[in-house]
Amino acid sequence: MKAIAQRFRGFLPVVVDVETGGFNPRADALLELAACIIEMDTDGWIRPGDLIMRHVAPFEGANMDPKSMEVNGIRPDHPFRPAVDESVALRDVFQPVRKALKSTGCQRAILVGHNPSFDLAFVNAAVERTGYKRNPFHLFSTFDTVTLGGLAYGQTVLARAVTAAGLSWDQSEAHSARYDTERTAELFCNIVNRWKALEDRDTPDTFAEEVARAGMTGRGER
Repeated sequence: MKAIAQRFRGFLPVVVDVETGGFNPRADALLELAACIIEMDTDGWIRPGDLIMRHVAPFEGANMDPKSMEVNGIRPDHPFRPAVDESVALRDVFQPVRKALKSTGCQRAILVGHNPSFDLAFVNAAVERTGYKRNPFHLFSTFDTVTLGGLAYGQTVLARAVTAAGLSWDQSEAHSARYDTERTAELFCNIVNRWKALEDRDTPDTFAEEVARAGMTGRGER
C-alpha cells in the first residue's frame, strides 16, 4: 500500500478555488480563498479532508470588474462579510497545509483545481504582494480536473463532470470558493479512486496488457 507521499511523487494534493474581481491576478481583487487537503486511508483510497475558507478584503487599489462581481455575487462591503487581509488569509490556509506536509512526509503541496492556472496565479500574486515567505505550493505544477474530467467522463465543465461522476451539484451554490472547492475535491478523489479500482481489479501485468490492447500506450506505428 502506497502512502500519499509515494502515490503522488512527494506531492500533497490540495484542492484550491478562488473567487476574484476579474481575470488579472496583479490588478484584480482576491475575494475568497478556499483549500481542501486530500487525505489517504490505509488501503490507499483518497478522500477530501478538512476545508479551510476565508473571505478576503480587496487589497488597496484592487480592481473589481462589474461582470465578474455579477457572476460571483460577492458584496465586498457587506457588513456581515467577515473579510480578512490577504496576509491573514494566506496564513490561515497555508499553515494547515504545511502541517499536513510534515505529517505525511510530502515535500511540497500541489494545487488541484478546475483550470488551476487561474487559481495558482492569484495565489502567487497574493504571496508576492504580501511578501509571504512560506508558500507550501509548487510555483507552477498543478493537477487539472478539466483534463481529468475529460479523460474519465468526457466532460470538461465542472458541473457536468461532477454530475457525470454521480455526485450532486447545486447551481445556486456555484461560484463560491467553498462550494467549488468541495465539488472539485470530490471529483478529483472520484477519478483517482476509479483508476485505483481498475488497477486493483487486475495484476499490474494484466492491467498493462489491457491498456496496450486498447491502443492507449501511444506507441502505435505511424
